[in-house]
This record gives sequence, structure tokens and C-alpha cells, in this order.
Amino acid sequence: MVHHNGSERTVITSCPHDCGGRCVLKVHVTNGMITRITTDEGKEPQLRACARGRAYRQRVYAPDRLRYPMLRTGSRGDGVFTRISWDEALDRVADALKRTATTYGPESILYVAYSGNTGTFLHNQLSVFRLLSMLGGFTPVWGSASFWGSLFSSEVTYGTVTAGHTSDDILNARFIIMWGWNPAETVQRTTTAWYLAQARERGVRIVSVDPRYTDSAATFAAQWIPIRPATDTAMLVAMAHVMITEQLHDQAFLDRHTVGFDVFQKYVLGETDGIPKTPAWAEHICGVPAQTIAALARDYATVKPAKLLTLGAPGRTAFGEQFHRAAATLAAMTGNIGIYGGEPAGFGLPAVGLQPLAGTGLISRKLTGNLPDGARQRPALHITKIWDALLKGKEGGYAADFKMVYITNSNCVNQFMNTTKAVRALQIPETIVVHEQFMTPTARFADILLPINTHLERYDIIRPWQGGPYYIYMDKAIEPLYESRSDLAICQALARRLGIEGYGDFTEEQWLRMFWQEAENFTDTKPLPDYDTLKREGVHKIPLDAPVIAFAEQRENPEAHPYPTPSGKIEIYSKKLADRNDPLLPPIPMYIEPWEGPHDPRTGKYPLQLISTHSKRRIHSNMHNLPWLRELEPHTVWINPADAAPRGILHGDTVKVFNDRGAILITAKVTERIMPSVVSIDQGAWYDPGPDGVDRGGCVNVLLEDRCSPAGAFCSNSCLVQIEKHYVYGTDG
Repeated sequence: MVHHNGSERTVITSCPHDCGGRCVLKVHVTNGMITRITTDEGKEPQLRACARGRAYRQRVYAPDRLRYPMLRTGSRGDGVFTRISWDEALDRVADALKRTATTYGPESILYVAYSGNTGTFLHNQLSVFRLLSMLGGFTPVWGSASFWGSLFSSEVTYGTVTAGHTSDDILNARFIIMWGWNPAETVQRTTTAWYLAQARERGVRIVSVDPRYTDSAATFAAQWIPIRPATDTAMLVAMAHVMITEQLHDQAFLDRHTVGFDVFQKYVLGETDGIPKTPAWAEHICGVPAQTIAALARDYATVKPAKLLTLGAPGRTAFGEQFHRAAATLAAMTGNIGIYGGEPAGFGLPAVGLQPLAGTGLISRKLTGNLPDGARQRPALHITKIWDALLKGKEGGYAADFKMVYITNSNCVNQFMNTTKAVRALQIPETIVVHEQFMTPTARFADILLPINTHLERYDIIRPWQGGPYYIYMDKAIEPLYESRSDLAICQALARRLGIEGYGDFTEEQWLRMFWQEAENFTDTKPLPDYDTLKREGVHKIPLDAPVIAFAEQRENPEAHPYPTPSGKIEIYSKKLADRNDPLLPPIPMYIEPWEGPHDPRTGKYPLQLISTHSKRRIHSNMHNLPWLRELEPHTVWINPADAAPRGILHGDTVKVFNDRGAILITAKVTERIMPSVVSIDQGAWYDPGPDGVDRGGCVNVLLEDRCSPAGAFCSNSCLVQIEKHYVYGTDG
């Protein structure tokens, strides 16, 4: 939507980066220049933007933005490039694609795309996906750094990831547990913090379980329970022990709606292994006092309705899927499923606002419907295996020797675990192509670097990727700056050079009109406005008579509305997992001792548990280079005074954080807002190694092992480190 006020135009759009929220940005444009960005002032719920979205003007006009195609003329990783024309760049990319596919096979082309853009209908990784598919295929990647453990749990337990309530249902709860969840700083849905604030004002008791006293704990919670990372499942299982032994669980709900509780109960009571999972047992593991565990269990079981709100952090651990399965089991034990004010603990996508994924389904059919025989993508490579696969290839048991890496929407060198290994791995391919907006740590490794425009320079439609009752038309605020192009425009030009017919040289608006018409035809959320109305109004908020409640029909009549699981019920015991016969993926939720946890033998050498948290000033690694946002909060490592004092570390000191995988230099934040023996570093700071190989940028992924959980979770919170004060010798004073 565009409004005119004299010489000023106001354009409504949103932000497609991977924070989880989808907020309204009102971009004010005068004489083709963005002068300021404001946000939603419309009817409730207001979709108000955070500082990151409001600072986007600085990103668009950043002096270090990539302006034209470039060819590497230095060593990989040095960031030395020479400007070339678009024709030369596209010819080089097309030649490399044809040569690689013909000489080594399509499987030798590895496409690494991630969450630089999420939730958009048009401008995302599907443009390149389609191009490479129509060329003959490629090897894609799979896995979510954020939620894979939760996605796995939700599918296994409920049969679907559509297992959450809309955020307005927070106001119906009488008790809320925020477990490893920090919505005040890291947006998951745009309105969540607003509803939590109202709940607190209404007297709803909120408890935060987290190794850190986060801004969310400070703002919303009446109680903070610090817990050792990667041990959350033990505490949940001990809470189940309290409920069972004190007969606080909802047996009627369990009998009617679940399968396998009897098996889980035997495990909890110690009948299967001789170890009762008491609060005292859990205290030794997780560091939470037994009486605190028992009190929380009683509150959650008796104060109804109650929400156990979990998100990604506890699941991003060595056996993180067990945390999410245990949380879902406790939600069932308390009967807080299918009711207002409750929540089926898990990933929590509400069944509203997702239906226009039918538009994405249309994209997929258009992408794959006209492919030649044998041109489907090859078996996918997990994101934690990329560096190993590049280094070892077929000799390491991988499907191919990867000769070309094509990277879009991803600063993978910085954001995937084990950055030092990534630096070695990216010396292997013959060709690396990167689409980017800045000279990120990943862009520095490109052979051919292509400048991408920002979302303020193109059209799209966006939905909240975690579900929500609205859609936003992303109108183009300004024309693309410099020589930047969209991923789609680049792929259209490459398709012509590659002789690929049928790729489709539609305009952005023609594509969007087709996608939206598809969404109109297939959505259950009616009525949706037509395309022209959506574009004119900018925002379509779906009116809800009441919060959307997951599994309300199953709660009311499970015989007529079974759960989408093999048994038709909530599966506390999963036969599907039992049939896999994998001791690391047991059929019931169990606590399994994590690697690099508090009881790992390596704590003798590396005694501190490191967690990698999200920053209020960055969206992963996006926005790292914006001065306005850098002023908000310094990049630091949080360390408790009890750990800082014996190391001689004072607040503000430069310290070295290290383990066998690498080392970084960073400023210390000495604070009691983090529990002893645990330290935290916000992820997303750009990797910047010195001559000695030590990273001066504070990139936490230098320290993390490229290893996933048994179900594929990104284990970014399973890491042991040591910290020492950094001394610079030979300087004056």
C-alpha cells in the first residue's frame, strides 16, 4: 500500500528475516529516498516493529553494501575481488553450472540456502531451487538450526506441527511457564510480548526456567529458576514423578487421549532401570533444588489452565528432542491440551494463517511439474555435515565429491557450527557462487559474488512463519540501488543462458498474483481479499471471534476427530520410534546424558558450559554491521562473578574463550544474571580471524561442534569452554 502526503509517499511492507515476527513497516519516501521508518498504528492486535526493523534504512544505504558483481582475485577468504559486469558474472556462473553437472554429475552441485528470507511467497531460495532442478538436479541441505528437535517431537507425539494456540490465548491462562524462552528480546510472534505483559498485569503467575535471567524473566516472570543447559529433560521427568506419586496427573485425559503413559510411568518410577526419577535425582543433574522442582510440578498440575511454553533453546542440545517430547507428555499429564488457556507443549504453530502455504504449494508444483526425468534433487545433506562432506566427499561415505557450492540466503560460514572447519572446507570446491548484500564472512569465500537487492526494493507477500492471523503485502518502496538484482531476476537470466525453457519470465507482480489466487482458492480462512485489495490495503488481519486452539475437536470428540498419529491419539509411546530400535531415540521421552554437558569428563579441561543466545540487536547475523543497532548493546560473554573472580576477570576485560575447536576474543560481562559454571555469547557476530587464527569478531560458532542430535537438532547449546583473561604483551603501560 502507498499513501501520498505532498511529496512524501508512505509504503507498507514488512521484514522477511528470521526473527519469527512479521511486523508492519511504514517506509516514508521522499524524492525516491527513504527518510524514516515507522510502524503499525492500526487496529489491535498492532503489529509493531522492533528496533531492528525500524533501523532498516541504515541497511539499505549502508556504505559497505555490495554494489555490483565481483570476481575473486585473491585467495579464498581474503575478500579480495574485482568488479565485473553482470554479463560476465552470469556467463561465468552458467558455464560453471554446465561444466560441473556435465563433468561430475548434478549431485556434485551443493546448494546451501537458509533463512535470510523466510515466510515470503516469491523471494526466497525456491528461485534457485527451481533453476538447479530444471538444470538436472543438485544436492540440497536439510535441518533447522532453530526448531528441529521440536518439529520432530511434534510430528512423533501429535502427528503434526500445527499444534499451538494463537498468542491471544495467553490471556486465558492462569499459570505460565516460559521454559528456555525469551520473547522480550527474540521475537517469535509479533504480538507475544504484548499479550504476556497483559497477562502479568492481570495477575497471572509467570515462571522463567533458563540459565540466564533474561529480559523476559525480568519483565514478565515472578520467579526465575536457573537450570544447567542440556539437563532440562531431567527436570521435566522429575516433575512427572511428583505428579504421579502425588496423584496430581489427569488420568481420565490420559486414558482417553493418549497411548503409552503406562510405559512412561514405569520409567519415571524406576521400575525399568531401578532409578526413580525423583526431584533429588534431577537436582544432581540439573542444579535446580529438589523442592523447587516439586513446587513447580504441583503448580503446573493444579493451577489450570496452564501453559508450558517452550521454544528452541533447550531442544538445541545433544538430545534436545527428548526435552520437547517430555514437555508434551507433561502437557498431556495435566490435561492442558485442547482447552482455552492451555497449550500442547511443542513447536506451537497455530492452525491459522498457514493456509496460504497453498501459494507456496503452487510454487512447488510450478518448480517441479515440468522437470525432465531424473531431475529431482538428490538426497539432502544435513546442515551440520556440510563441512565434513566437502572435506571428505565420497571417501568419507558421502554421495558425491562436491565441486560447486551455490549459496543464497545464508551466511553459513558464520552461522553453521565449527567455523574453523568451514574455512578449511571451503578451499575444496572448484567454484563457489554467493548471492549477498554485504561482504559477510561467507561472501569472502565466493569465486563469483552477486549483489542482491533488499526487500524494500522489490515486491512480495509475507505471512508470519510461525503462524498468525494476518498477511502483509510487501510493496516496493524504492527502485533497486546500484546494480543489485533479486534472486529471481538472476535465475531468470541464468535460465536463458542455460537454455532452460519454461522457467517463466513473469514479472514479480504476475507471479504474486498467481500465488495469491491459489491461496484464495485453497485456504480455509475465508474470506481473503483479492490481490488488488491486499496490495491497496497493505495488511489483512483475519478477524478471530476467539483464540484458535489446537486439538479442540480432538478434546471434544476424539473418536470423530482422531489425532493425526498412527494410533489416532497423543503418542507418549511411539511405535514408530520403537520400530527404529535406536537407543538414542527411545519410544518414550527419556533423559540421556548429553555430550559436553555438566557431567562430561571433559569438564576437567573445559569447565564452563557455553550457550549461544539470540541478540536483540541482530537477526542472526543480519544487522551486525549497522551502527545504530551496535550502540544498543555491546557484544559480550556473560560470566557469573563466581567464575570470573578466580580467573582474575573484571567487567569489561577482554577475555579469550576457547576449546579444542578454536578461540575467540570478546569483552566480559560479569553479571549475576547467569548461573555459575555457565557462560553465554550471542550468536551472529561476524567471524574476523587474526593472523594467529584467533577470532576477533566474537563468532560463537568457532567454538561449537558440527554435530547434530539423533533426530537432527542443531546442538548449539551443548558446548564446553574455558575462559581466561587476555593480556596484550609488549604495549606501553
